[in-house]
Amino acid sequence: MDIHNSRRGFIKYLAMGSVFSQLSAFGQTQPVVFKRAIPKTSEKIPAIGLGTWQTFDVGNSLPARNQLKEVLKTLISYGGSVVDSSPMYGSSERVVGELVTDLGIKSKLFGATKVWTSGKQSGINQMNRSMDLMKIKPMDLMQVHNLQDWKTHLNTLRNWKDQGKVRYIGITHYMESAYPRMEKIMKEQPLDFIQLNYSIKSRQAENSILPLAADLGIAVLVNRPYEGGSLFRKMKGTAIPQWASEMGIESWGQFFIKYILGNEAITCVIPGTSKPHHMKDNLQAGLGRLPSENERKKMVELVNQV
Repeated sequence: MDIHNSRRGFIKYLAMGSVFSQLSAFGQTQPVVFKRAIPKTSEKIPAIGLGTWQTFDVGNSLPARNQLKEVLKTLISYGGSVVDSSPMYGSSERVVGELVTDLGIKSKLFGATKVWTSGKQSGINQMNRSMDLMKIKPMDLMQVHNLQDWKTHLNTLRNWKDQGKVRYIGITHYMESAYPRMEKIMKEQPLDFIQLNYSIKSRQAENSILPLAADLGIAVLVNRPYEGGSLFRKMKGTAIPQWASEMGIESWGQFFIKYILGNEAITCVIPGTSKPHHMKDNLQAGLGRLPSENERKKMVELVNQV
């Protein structure tokens, strides 16, 4: 469904199209992250977003919620909008919904969540609950989590998309072993998005599934860009090389994200964090130029040498 077919989608499009409208609520005038188009509609979304696995599962803890408010404010201040969740993530959907309502930023978000159950009615119930919890209707992106009962849920989601209950639909996984199944579904189903794991150390997606997504015009969200934090542990004590700093890279987090975004098949990277300064660092990877193919090869060589 084109964004102009829904009032909320059109308002979101206008808001995302203006840097100052996004930042005025927080009095910010800093640079914003670049955007990439969703191939099926050409709507553009910021190339760096926010995942909520573990980090937003904080229940009613006031100190944790106050910190997460700062994370969300930082996301918006840099022009970010994509927030991805799932019913698998404990209280994360509810926390997102309540915090963005408190902050008054719902219209600035591109909300994404998932269905993670089996059976048609169970899926319908869960997806309705997720939209209620996140307080986003229609949901911008609804995905089938880890391909669970994907045939049933995609059938529901195609109907929901036609009805305007969701704007985009997709499938997700976090393991390379699922790529063959994902590719088969991509070829047979009218998907708008896929979400998968991809990093400078886990590059199997480059071989087939990312080129296929580009060929089919399917947007790509990337999870696990830091390999669960193991990439930071690997590079601890190693200095950022001068040739990397020439791309505006000031941290290893930015190094890892810029590598991913150097692949034009990637639409948005969604690292999770509960710390505002990490959110800021992640978003700053969306400023300045991206690496060339030769530079991406040097980046891989460097990480492999450590």
